[in-house]
Amino acid sequence: MSAFTERLRSLRESRQLTQIRLAELVGVDPRAYNRWERGTIASHLDTLVRIADVLQVSLDELVGRKPVSTEVRIRNHVLDSLWQQADMLPDASQQALVLVIDGMVKQAQMEKLIGKRIARSGK
Repeated sequence: MSAFTERLRSLRESRQLTQIRLAELVGVDPRAYNRWERGTIASHLDTLVRIADVLQVSLDELVGRKPVSTEVRIRNHVLDSLWQQADMLPDASQQALVLVIDGMVKQAQMEKLIGKRIARSGK
């Protein structure tokens, strides 16, 4: 396996993405993505740029010319981009955003807890 295909697979797996999900995020056919990761075909430069954006790495990191940064990032590239923009909002807007996110997280936690209790009671 070439260094590029190994790096591509490694980056995808480290972000807990399936080949199908990464193909969706990049906007390509999953079969084409699979061929890139296996090294049977090469992608176009514009596609490599989209892959790098989704995986949140530079092109040099993607193709193995530089080590991958260990900087912690949000796995969802759209959410990561919005987070960076939200970081520039005024304090009052950031506080409102924190309340919204906190409420959504707590709701998801409660739904998960309720789901576990229902599953246990149904046994």
